[in-house]
Amino acid sequence: MGGGLAGSEAAWALAQRGIPVQLFEMRPGRTTPAHHSDQLAELVCSNSFKSEEVTNAHGLLKAEMRLLGSVVLESAAEARVPGGAALAVDRLAFSRAVHERVTSHPAIRLVHDHVSSLPSPGIVATGPLTSAELSDAIAIRLGTNALAFYDAIAPIVSTESLVQERLFRASRYGKGGGDDYLNAPLTIAEYEGFHAALTTAGQYQPSHEFDHIPYFEGCLPVEEMARRGRDVLRFGPMKPVGLCDPRTGREPFAVVQLRQEDRAAQMWNLVGFQTRLRNAEQQRVLRMIPGLERAEFFRYGSIHRNSYINAPQALTPHLSTRDDPRVLFAGQLTGVEGYTESAATGILAGINLARLLCGAAPLIPPPTTMLGSLYRYLREAPPEHFQPMNANLGLVEPLDPPVRDKVHKRQRIAERALAAMSEFASLITQ
Repeated sequence: MGGGLAGSEAAWALAQRGIPVQLFEMRPGRTTPAHHSDQLAELVCSNSFKSEEVTNAHGLLKAEMRLLGSVVLESAAEARVPGGAALAVDRLAFSRAVHERVTSHPAIRLVHDHVSSLPSPGIVATGPLTSAELSDAIAIRLGTNALAFYDAIAPIVSTESLVQERLFRASRYGKGGGDDYLNAPLTIAEYEGFHAALTTAGQYQPSHEFDHIPYFEGCLPVEEMARRGRDVLRFGPMKPVGLCDPRTGREPFAVVQLRQEDRAAQMWNLVGFQTRLRNAEQQRVLRMIPGLERAEFFRYGSIHRNSYINAPQALTPHLSTRDDPRVLFAGQLTGVEGYTESAATGILAGINLARLLCGAAPLIPPPTTMLGSLYRYLREAPPEHFQPMNANLGLVEPLDPPVRDKVHKRQRIAERALAAMSEFASLITQ
């Protein structure tokens, strides 16, 4: 269900394994504010699949996908346009190439119809604009708290880019582990400079009709809070109450808290800093925070309309419902962000449903791979803090022993990942 990138990959992976497929796509009979054609795999936000370099997270994920037989990347190569190190495509040519490949496969039948119930066996890859009827069916099946409709994402930065001597560890009032958070204290002058920068920074404009909706008060952009008054942030996400800077013995004027995002402590989330600032502006303004002067961003903040499942709460490790392993989910609906990530989950969903239909157990690549680490995030992220995630090297299992040089580190991660994915690809063809 769903003829986007994930649905096209899932259908292809099943068909290539001899499984007859009905691919349901509700367009053109029923469309969305973002789509304009009846073609499969229509790109709606960008024409770029990001980097092709294997030492980059997106390039590494694409290299892994090619080892698994990606129809999306095969079509992208045919529709490629100049884009430097990025894989950029002619949108129309790309969609047409995927459409022609998928619909001409003898084992795939494209059905233009809207479906409002979950299939068994089947794969749901209906994306962030899943219809209200199907969303209701998913919520009933998984539990009403398992499906979110508004995506408020805070930035994530890398541990090794933080200036640790400017930060201190503490939990508010010593709760929890007592030192669960990293805290960046700000003086009055630092806070006022940061506040001024936030209120004047450039924002993204809503790109689609479905983004033109009022903000929820519970997830206001940090720049919107700043515009509501000088001290709003100090009584919100930058509240210093209950935090004592051990270097001064006093409560800071304001503080930015960073929460550990992964068990290896390679990534830190800026708590409460969901934002609509442009990426370059996020870099400029957030690097004004003490300790974040050299921050490397694994994920930028955003706020937009987006349906997604709380995967760690509601789904199995191979992204099926807990009561039926043959009802799988793929694409952005699972809580991954981005074209490449969505397509990659579609491939693995197709592979695993084919295995289940043949009586074999589902398989997931190891977390030393980019795809395997994404699946681990969807499985192990704390449900109470779960937010959609894009591919980034901070998700991947750390090298053992660690490598300090960044260039060498990325090369080693890529080599290890591709060796592991080659082994995985051999395993699923046996």
